[in-house]
Amino acid sequence: MTMLVKTMQSIMLALSVMMMSFSPAGAEEMPAPQAQVKQASDKMLAALAENKTELETNPDKIYELVEDILMPHFDFEKMSKLALGKNWRSADDKQQARFVDEFRLLLIRTYSTAMLEYTDEEIRFLPFRDDLSRKRVSVPMEVVQPAGPSIPMSLSLYQNKGGDWKVYDVKIDGISLVTNYRSSFANEIRKGGMDKLIEDLSERNAKIKA
Repeated sequence: MTMLVKTMQSIMLALSVMMMSFSPAGAEEMPAPQAQVKQASDKMLAALAENKTELETNPDKIYELVEDILMPHFDFEKMSKLALGKNWRSADDKQQARFVDEFRLLLIRTYSTAMLEYTDEEIRFLPFRDDLSRKRVSVPMEVVQPAGPSIPMSLSLYQNKGGDWKVYDVKIDGISLVTNYRSSFANEIRKGGMDKLIEDLSERNAKIKA
């Protein structure tokens, strides 16, 4: 699963975005999707500080924090559908449910690792230009590195029927992580089928947990 490994290395940076130090601006001054990202990041940073001692002795505590604070902002079923593309439609209900569970767990495990490796990079919001009434927006930003050029990023969010904004994709330098997943997952399915892909994801999750 070489392609998937490369994708996972990329997502470490992308998923860290919601807990990094953001450039100063009050959430009340931002459009709702940006404000949501800032509020989640502030809450996560506070939790990391509050649980610093416990995390040093029990790193698995990070899974609970990520699950409670950050994961509610993601729509895993939508991400799963986009990541599988046409293969989602050809999967049966049981396979779809199993894939969503494993994909969700994979993101949680990866996200949690990113939290433990947090190193004070700054995320700077860029001007928000989308129309909120369309209920599908991109929140642009950039990673400001101490040495080297800034890295452009964006979060893709949509507003669900309950009025909540949910993340369904992350782009780094214009490259969609969902699209990267789609390519790697399609390749795995061609080689071994849907059940084999789910099995591989389950094994990977077990290794990350270990």
